[in-house]
Amino acid sequence: MNKITRFLILAVLIFAALSSYSYGNATGIFVFIILGVIFESLFWIGLFRKNKKKI
Repeated sequence: MNKITRFLILAVLIFAALSSYSYGNATGIFVFIILGVIFESLFWIGLFRKNKKKI
């Protein structure tokens, strides 16, 4: 996966996490807060994932 695609996926994940957190806090629906935690976890996993070098 090239760097631009990886950056776009990470940007979408962090935007989805922030949107879920804010909607969950505004409406009081706990499911959206859990969804935000899941999106944020995927963001951090994707951020620190090591790239495998092709030989």
